[in-house]
Amino acid sequence: MNWSAIGKILARVPRPFAALTVLLLAKMWLFRLLVFGGLGWRQALPDLASAVVIAGFAEAVFPRRTRWLAVWTLNLLVSFALFASTVYFSYFSTIPTFTALNELHQAPAVKNSIFALLSWEQGLYFVDVAVALILWAYARFRGRKSREGDERTPAKSWKLGALGAAAAGLVVSQAYISQGATILNELALAEEIGFVNYQVSALMKANEASARGREMAEVHDGDDDKYHELASQLAELKRAHGTIETEPRQGFGLMKGKNLIMVQLEAVQNFPVGYTLDGVEITPVMNRLAESGYYFPKIFQQIGQGNTSDAEFLANTGIYPTAAGAMSTLYGDRDLPSLPKLLRKYGYVSETFHVNDVTFWDRDKLYAALGFDRYHDRQAFLDDAFNEFGASDVELYRTATERMAKLKASGKPFYVHLITVSSHHPFKIPPDEQRLELPKDLEGTHLGDYLQSVHYADYALGELVRMLKEKGLYDDSLIVVYGDHFGLQKKIMSPEEIGRKLGISYDQWITHYNIPLIIHVPGDSEGRVIDITGGQVDILPTVANLLGISLQDEHFITFGADLLNVKKNVIGMRYYLPTGSFITNEMLYVPGKSFEDGTATFLDTLEPVADITSLRADYDYVLKLLRLSDAYVESLPQID
Repeated sequence: MNWSAIGKILARVPRPFAALTVLLLAKMWLFRLLVFGGLGWRQALPDLASAVVIAGFAEAVFPRRTRWLAVWTLNLLVSFALFASTVYFSYFSTIPTFTALNELHQAPAVKNSIFALLSWEQGLYFVDVAVALILWAYARFRGRKSREGDERTPAKSWKLGALGAAAAGLVVSQAYISQGATILNELALAEEIGFVNYQVSALMKANEASARGREMAEVHDGDDDKYHELASQLAELKRAHGTIETEPRQGFGLMKGKNLIMVQLEAVQNFPVGYTLDGVEITPVMNRLAESGYYFPKIFQQIGQGNTSDAEFLANTGIYPTAAGAMSTLYGDRDLPSLPKLLRKYGYVSETFHVNDVTFWDRDKLYAALGFDRYHDRQAFLDDAFNEFGASDVELYRTATERMAKLKASGKPFYVHLITVSSHHPFKIPPDEQRLELPKDLEGTHLGDYLQSVHYADYALGELVRMLKEKGLYDDSLIVVYGDHFGLQKKIMSPEEIGRKLGISYDQWITHYNIPLIIHVPGDSEGRVIDITGGQVDILPTVANLLGISLQDEHFITFGADLLNVKKNVIGMRYYLPTGSFITNEMLYVPGKSFEDGTATFLDTLEPVADITSLRADYDYVLKLLRLSDAYVESLPQID
C-alpha cells in the first residue's frame, strides 16, 4: 500500500469537509455510547456513511466564503438533534423519529420534566462548539482575521469529489436501510443502521403507510363499501385467530341512557392499586371503586409519540396509534370515527376538560376531529398554578362537576372526558397538598415523589366522587377510570431498585406499562375482577356494550374488543416496545431483530418463557391488525 500517495490525497481534502465529517462521526458515536451502551465496528460504518453524505453535500452546495459557517451550522443542528434524542430516550426508552423532533416546540411546557433528565454526559455533544466559540472570541480579541475558504484544492475539482464521496455514502446507507427493512424492532433497527439512516427509514415507512391508506380510500369510494370490506377483513382476521366475542353479550345495555364520565389519570400505573406502604393505602379511593365496580388488573398502555394525547385518541376511537407521530398532529385534520360522534346519535352532549392550553399537543385539532361539542382548557379554571401544567385535579373536578350539573339540568345525557395532570412527571406536589407520610428512605426520592403524586391523584378522585354525589350525578353515571401511561423513570431508578424498596416484583415492561382500568357501574355493588388482558384500544367497545350500543349496527370500526365478552384477547404494542410486541392473557412477547430471537415473559410470575414457538400465530395476527389499523386511519377523509 502506497501510504505516501494516500497521504497526498488526504492532504488535498478540504478542511471544512474533513472537519464536518469528523465532528458528525464523533457525535453519532457518542449517541451510540449514551443510548446503546457501546460501539462496534459493524455499527460504526453506517454512521461514517451518513457523516460523509452530509459533509459531501455541504462541500458541494455551499460557496467557499460560507463553507465554515455551513460546517458549524450543520454540526450544531445535528448535535442538537442527537442531544434531544438522547434526552428523549432517557424518558421514553425509545428513539424519536423526525416527527417527534418536530414537536420540540412543546418542550417549554414540560421543562421541569426535561431538566430532571439532564446529565453531564449529554453536554459532550456541544463541547466542540464551546471550544470553537472560545477560540473565535480569542482570535477576535487579538485582532486576527479569520481565514476564508480553503485554497489547497481547486473548487470545481473538489466539488466533483465531494459529490462522489456523498454518492458513495448514499450507496452504503441505502444498503444498510434495505438490509434493515425486515427488522421491526425500532431500537434494534436504529442500532443496526444508525441514527440518520433510521430517520430516513421512518420516513419511507410513513410514506408506505400513507400509500396503503390512499389505496384503501380509492378502492372503496363509499363509506358503506369501505366499512363492509374492512369489517369483513377484521372479522376474518379475528375468527382465524380465535378472538371472537361471545353472544349473547354480557352487560349489554346495563347502563343504557346513563351519563358517561371518563377520567384519564396522568402517569398512574396499576401497581399502587391495592398496595399499602407501612400499612397505608396509596390509592384508597381507587381501591373502593375497584371493590364495588369492574376492575381490570391486566390493562396496558398502547400510546405512541403523542403520549397523553394518544391515550385520549385511543379511548375515543378504538384505533391504534401509528407511532409515526402524535395522532393529534398527524390526524387532527381527519374525520375520525369516535365515541362523541357515536353518542351524538343517541342524544348525548360531549365535552372534554384539560387544564393546560388547548394548543398543547394540538388538542384544538384533535377535539374537533373527535367531534366534542365543547372543550374547556386553561382559561376555564381558577388557581392554575398547582404545577407547570395548570390547575390541580381538584379544581379540574370542581369546574367539571359544576358544568355537568348544568348539562343534567338541560335534560340531555352527557359524555364528559376529564384529563388530569397533577401527577405528571417530575411528580412535585406542593408541600401543603402532600397527604402521604413517606418512610425516611423514600423522602425526596423519585419513587417517593411518585407515590406522593399518585396518592394525591387518588385523593382528588375521591373529591370528584364526593362532588358527583352532592350533585346527584354519581348514581346516574357510568364512570370509567384509567391510566394514560407509565410514570416511573427507569433511567432515574431501576426496576430492580423499585421492586426492592417496595417489596414487590417489578418488571421493566410488564409492571411498567400496566395501567389501571376501573368501571363504576351504578346499582352493581358486588364488584368483579375481570382477569382478561386488554389495552386502551378496548375501552370504547367495552363502554359501548354497557351503554347498549351495537358497533356492528352502527357500522363502527374498532380494533379493540369488548372486555366483558371476549375470552381470548391479544393486544399489540409499539413505540415504547418494538413493533411486533404483544400481550396475551398469559404472557408478553417482545421481538428481537426477528420473531425467532424474541423473548417472552409470563405476566403472573414474571419468569421467562422457555419456548416461544407457539406464539408465532399471535405475532402474525398482531402485525396484520396493526397494518390494517394504520391503513384505515390513513384512509379517513380530511375535514372540510
